[in-house]
Amino acid sequence: MRRWLWCAVLAMSMAARAQEGHAPAHDAEPASGGHAAAGHGEEKIDTSTYILEHVADSPEVEFQVPLSDKVYVIHFPVWRIPLKAGACPASAEEPASFGAGCLDLSLTKHTFWMLVGSVLVVLLFAFGANRNPKQPVPHGPRQNILEMLVLFVRNEVAIPNIGKEEGPRYTPYLLSVFFFILTLNLLGLVPWASTATGNLSVTLALALCTFILTQFASIKAAGVGGYLKHMTGGAPWWIVPIMVPVEVLGLFTKPFALMLRLFANMLAGHIVLFSLLGLIFIIGHVAVSVVAVPFAIFIYLLELFVAFLQAYIFTMLSALFIGMGVAMGHHEEHPEVHDDASGELHGKPELATNPANAVG
Repeated sequence: MRRWLWCAVLAMSMAARAQEGHAPAHDAEPASGGHAAAGHGEEKIDTSTYILEHVADSPEVEFQVPLSDKVYVIHFPVWRIPLKAGACPASAEEPASFGAGCLDLSLTKHTFWMLVGSVLVVLLFAFGANRNPKQPVPHGPRQNILEMLVLFVRNEVAIPNIGKEEGPRYTPYLLSVFFFILTLNLLGLVPWASTATGNLSVTLALALCTFILTQFASIKAAGVGGYLKHMTGGAPWWIVPIMVPVEVLGLFTKPFALMLRLFANMLAGHIVLFSLLGLIFIIGHVAVSVVAVPFAIFIYLLELFVAFLQAYIFTMLSALFIGMGVAMGHHEEHPEVHDDASGELHGKPELATNPANAVG
């Protein structure tokens, strides 16, 4: 409930900012010289604007030197492809619209950290994995931790949800998703970094990958005919106009839940963390830090746990959805077995579930 409340507050804040007029240019620029500072006085810190700018995407990345006022800003180049003449705006400051025919491939803050996370995952397994065939047993904490996580995803996530036959086939995808999301979540806890999984476009792309792979696994297991037959669920023909829209809607609710769950959890955690620290500047008294800082440290440690938890939940649900698709093939291959088993289970549940009660 907390994450949805904070998302609603964020949406209302963004809407309020959109209704406000643009501030004059001289107000946004920092004052230069002593007379400017004396004329305008102390600049009041806008906590809500700072939080929104931190969690929002932008075409630049800022790095601040610790214990100083030096800030280094990296501006990314603008890469736009006009799909038709005059579709892209002449000024780089104006936003591009794909609906107008302009494909914007420019780097952003979240894209930058997503690329950094991809490089870190590749380097982690390139130099951290055990590649010595003469010594298959891993040595050292790095190799043992990687082996533990890999075996956990394969033995506790992939095989129980997909099956012993098809589980290892989809394990590489589940491992890629798990370590990629985990790395992006942990990068968001690094000072001056950003959480790419707090961007709805990133979680949408990840959910679409699971959606496409789930449909591929379903068609591969049951065939096109079995896949379409499963849409009706064996219902009478006069219920087909009702069943098919419901089944199609159910296909998209699964990736929608994946997308929104990861996005909301990662976004809400950072907003709560910065809001607690922002109380010091909102109230304007150092005594508030006695309460705000310990609570912020607690939320930070909680976010560290949530980073692992959300990577696990996304991976586990992806394996569950893929396993549901793979199960379509078993339903098509042995329909009579399922009918007989269901009859036995309905009549004598103890004899069917407990082999010790079998005759002989």
